Amino acid sequence: MKRFVAVASIVFASLALASAQSGTTTSPSSRTRSVDAKPTPTPKPVTKAAKPEASPTPTTPKRATNATAVGPSAGVLAAFDKIIEGVRRANVDMATTGYWNDSALILFNYNGTVTRGWDQMRKNREASYPEMKDVKLEVRDKHVIMMGRDGAVVTCLWTQSQTFRGQPDSATGRMTLVFKRVGTAWKAVHLHTSPDNPDATRIPASEKPTP
Repeated sequence: MKRFVAVASIVFASLALASAQSGTTTSPSSRTRSVDAKPTPTPKPVTKAAKPEASPTPTTPKRATNATAVGPSAGVLAAFDKIIEGVRRANVDMATTGYWNDSALILFNYNGTVTRGWDQMRKNREASYPEMKDVKLEVRDKHVIMMGRDGAVVTCLWTQSQTFRGQPDSATGRMTLVFKRVGTAWKAVHLHTSPDNPDATRIPASEKPTP
């Protein structure tokens, strides 16, 4: 009996001690933890990286234009003008070098004759030019027609006056010169001159103007 009472006393004491501890002890899960709030970081200003300057686009240099270049028609007129200036100066070399140096050269002359070949044309000029003084040659209504890249026709009206063998002389007419490119130069391959007012007695009836 005494043993029972002693055991009971120990059990009750143990329960009382456990109850006391449970009233004063706070379970870890019930504790409130205070955490200092971390300051919000101030955003750093974002500096945009400057774009690299684009290198200038290289420009293609323009081709230089040849200001002295001349077209085919200008070359033909230069050859024509050289022949005309040779006549004005009664200069045999200047007048004849403008023609094609070939036996096929044909000239239909103002007086109705025909000159065949460069050599004969040269001999005729050498005989007549020294007899000519104070030559005045006017060319008007000059036209150039290109016949492809290697041929051309020049037409004009002309008036010429001079002293020939001591006597005044004058004439007016029409002229056609046919040019072709020979190498890099333009040469006259045919000449045809005729009077403005031909002799009426030599005009065929079929070519006389209708009254």
